[in-house]
Amino acid sequence: MARGKLRIYLGAAPGVGKTYAMLSEAHRRVERGTDCVVGFVEHHDRPRTEVMLHGLEHVPRKDLEYRGTAFTEMDVDAVLDRAPAVALVDELAHTNVPGSRNAKRWQDVEELLAAGIDVVSTVNIQHLESLGDVVESITGVRQRETVPDEVVRRADQIELVDMSPQALRRRMAHGNIYKPDRIDASLSNYFRPGNLTALRELALLWVADRVDEYLQQYRGEHNIRSTWQARERIVVGLTGGPEGRTLIRRASRMAAKGSGSEILAVYIARSDGLTAASPKELAVQRTLVEDLGGTFHHVIGDDIPAALLDFARGVNATQIVLGSSRRKTWQYVFGPGVGATVARDSGPDLDVHIVTHGEVAKGRGLPVARGARLGRSRIIWGWLVGVGGPALLTLLLTHVDADLGLANDMLLFLTLTVAAALLGGLLPALASAAVGSLLLNYYFTPPLHLWTVSNNKNIVAIAVFVGVAVSVASVVDLAARRTHQAARLRAESEILSFLAGSVLRGETSLEALLERVRETFAMESVALLERAGDTAPWTCAGSVGDGRPLLRPEDADVDMPVGDHLALALSGRVLPAEDRRVLAAFAAQAAVVLDRQRLQSEADQARTLAEGNRIRTALLAAVSHDLRTPLAGIKAAVTSLRSDDVEWSEEDEAELLAGIEDGADRLEHLVGNLLDMSRLQTGTVTPLIREIDLDEVVPMALGGVPDGSAELDVPETLPMVAVDKGLLERAVANIVENAVKYAPEGEPVKVSASTLGERVEVRVVDRGPGVPDAAKDRIFAPFQRYGDAPRGAGVGLGLAVARGFVEAMGGTLAAEDTPGGGLTMVLTLRAVAGRPPDRADLPDLPDLSAQVTQ
Repeated sequence: MARGKLRIYLGAAPGVGKTYAMLSEAHRRVERGTDCVVGFVEHHDRPRTEVMLHGLEHVPRKDLEYRGTAFTEMDVDAVLDRAPAVALVDELAHTNVPGSRNAKRWQDVEELLAAGIDVVSTVNIQHLESLGDVVESITGVRQRETVPDEVVRRADQIELVDMSPQALRRRMAHGNIYKPDRIDASLSNYFRPGNLTALRELALLWVADRVDEYLQQYRGEHNIRSTWQARERIVVGLTGGPEGRTLIRRASRMAAKGSGSEILAVYIARSDGLTAASPKELAVQRTLVEDLGGTFHHVIGDDIPAALLDFARGVNATQIVLGSSRRKTWQYVFGPGVGATVARDSGPDLDVHIVTHGEVAKGRGLPVARGARLGRSRIIWGWLVGVGGPALLTLLLTHVDADLGLANDMLLFLTLTVAAALLGGLLPALASAAVGSLLLNYYFTPPLHLWTVSNNKNIVAIAVFVGVAVSVASVVDLAARRTHQAARLRAESEILSFLAGSVLRGETSLEALLERVRETFAMESVALLERAGDTAPWTCAGSVGDGRPLLRPEDADVDMPVGDHLALALSGRVLPAEDRRVLAAFAAQAAVVLDRQRLQSEADQARTLAEGNRIRTALLAAVSHDLRTPLAGIKAAVTSLRSDDVEWSEEDEAELLAGIEDGADRLEHLVGNLLDMSRLQTGTVTPLIREIDLDEVVPMALGGVPDGSAELDVPETLPMVAVDKGLLERAVANIVENAVKYAPEGEPVKVSASTLGERVEVRVVDRGPGVPDAAKDRIFAPFQRYGDAPRGAGVGLGLAVARGFVEAMGGTLAAEDTPGGGLTMVLTLRAVAGRPPDRADLPDLPDLSAQVTQ
């Protein structure tokens, strides 16, 4: 049986209309005669969505009972027995009630697809598993109901359902998404314009990447190598020279002209040792391209034009940006150059832009980092000039009717010998001297065409020629090698200078340093290994690259020990001996960076302790008056009671005792907050998490406020929460006491609790003066008191302690405006899995789980 096809409507945010779009598609299919049924669709009391369900066949749902509450879920067996052509299954990321056939709804959908039934489903972008951390950082809410990305990626069709943030907020305000009692909280929290814009961008980028995957897959299946200009990708070819910054900025301006364009900067390094570019300049260019939104790539290749074109075609680039050649005019005799070669071989699918810059024709000026080795191509050319050159010169001189004389002939042959030495070194020059002397003897020294010399002067001339040729070849070869060695030392000094400077300035992390080693030596992977003792096993302190994992120095192609218990290990190729000197410097710097990171960690710990001491000192200094005030009252009352000069009545004694009790309570509350704040600042609060019911804790937290000053509404049907009972009680008590302090006379504070997805929300609402938006975060800082609160009202630690306790338990505490005036404190806690809320809250789980106050 053929597998069914999956179509997914991906929503950029809750309420954009993905369920409505799915039902519209269902009506279109029914009108075309397709057998389409509703497996599970939840309209969430949205009138327009509910109307779209009319006229569609519904498969009866399955009734389930869990902890005494009735629920309904999709009946997978009933859908399979019905065997429709298409089934509508809403909310792909939904978690089924315990006792269902599968734990997740997407698993139900997999069964339907395996049975050959096409499925149309919906999911929001925030429910994709890979985006959980990103969504949490944007909205402050961790999505508990997720679906694996692979499930969505396997869909045969993905259609994005999008809406502008302004339009979505208007829909919310008009009551088209949630009930009126949730509109204000939603608009001020999850449905803020910034949140919606960020979620929209996430959805667009995710779908764009999926489209790009489809395109790459199609091109691979059909072996398409030409560029399809569906999306502008601009490759910038860098040499490591100063013109690279100009090229990157020019490419950025080109990319800005087209929406969705990408910039990919690439540096082609040779595979024969150290790179020929300035590492400092490459680091600057890498930072620049990343700041402009592009990516930096490091590619190994000896044929630079071919490697550049292969990279561009591999990433489906549409344009290549290169700089005008920095070679001088005479250097073009060695070839057309990289730019001309790339333009010639790019074909009709790649546009090549040659950008002028201030370094044109000034020479490359970059250190050649290949040491004393002249390179294979130069040696070959040296032998060709040294051996073939004299033969061609002899052929030319013997066929031209011009008697130049033996001295001039020798000078011409000597010129070839010098050229051979410049190109190939000593051995081609010696061969050139030997071949030249023989040809001079045979063709140009009487008697001609004989290997003998009749004139003794000619013998001396030939001998002098050989001696001069050998001497010149030796000097030229030595100078060439010294030049290359100097260039190599220059390259090494630049690398080491930049390395030392960056480390001393603290700009290099261990991973960045190891990446620099990998790029410099063209390695596959680099790792820094360490061990505690001579017999202890090796552990990896840091690694980069895609090569095989390195667990011991013996497993690496190159290892550089740093002391007895630290080693730098590289895999990819064996390095020549001359490169190990620079590698040793890298290894030493890696050890320094590792030590610095550990010292920094210890310094951070010491700074935390110092901060704790500073906070304790500030606490004592700030509350000295508030500590003395209740103590003075208690002292005065006790002194009065013990006085023998006054006869106190029972009413007076009761009043004095009440004053003592009130002062003691204030003192206990103040000292408790001080100790709590000190524990929070030093990080010594360790919650003892247990599963409890809110109705066991919240009423106890109201014991410190006057009777009638607070109204409580905590349903018994709420799910249990995972909290520390003592910390939660203290947090709620501080919040309520703060609200009562600022509430108007005769306006009780309302304390209510409700479920919101997988969270439980406690709201403390007062009708006081409220707090401006700019001050809503400041009220949670220590020693902050709003407005003209009297000195005796406390030192401003209650809300700071409350937020600290709530966050220590994994919850959040935030302030928002009360509709009609006042301040609402919203405390959110994690509900315990396995005890779902009552049916009234269940339909809103998938879309409302994100509506938690940040």
